[in-house]
Amino acid sequence: MRAGLPVVPDRDTAREWLSSELQGPEYAERESLLSRLISWVLDWLNGIDWPDTSMSGPQLGVVIAVVVVVVLVLAWLVAGPVRLGRNRAGSAEVLDADDARTATQMRAAADAAAASGDWRTAAVERFRAVVRSLEERVIIDPRPGRTAQEAAADAGARLPAQAAGLRSGADLFDGVEYGDRVATQGDDADLRALDAEVTAARPGVSA
Repeated sequence: MRAGLPVVPDRDTAREWLSSELQGPEYAERESLLSRLISWVLDWLNGIDWPDTSMSGPQLGVVIAVVVVVVLVLAWLVAGPVRLGRNRAGSAEVLDADDARTATQMRAAADAAAASGDWRTAAVERFRAVVRSLEERVIIDPRPGRTAQEAAADAGARLPAQAAGLRSGADLFDGVEYGDRVATQGDDADLRALDAEVTAARPGVSA
């Protein structure tokens, strides 16, 4: 939520704050409820007959500010459980539905990021390359929305010798994407090794 509200916001400013805040992706996850809240608030701001003489400018500004704060608090209370639930879910979607890159292209993106010291991007792209490679080899089926943990579990069932490494890779991906883990050069090296091991593995063959 916003801090440091100006003392006298006008109607357009209030509308801008609310529209910007309530359109956040965490609110969209409760679309049926939040869409009604958003519509009601924005319609109210458009249709209200703002008093011109009954209140002084500062008084009206305080009233608007209070209303804005109350609505944002209510919205936050609705979306708060969404944030917690998403964090507790513990796994991020690996591949975007519109990401048509090959595993080779993802590895190239990871290499370029690593060369520039961007270990976060390197780790994310390299684990994506692992998953895309598994799809290309038909070890796992392409499935939109698959999370890192789901990919590791599906692939681990076919590649039991690599199951532990795939779980560790998924944990790293989730920590970087959803958590506060800071990727390092060592993480990139571990994912490089995982990629090479998975690429050399054959379904059903134990080490």
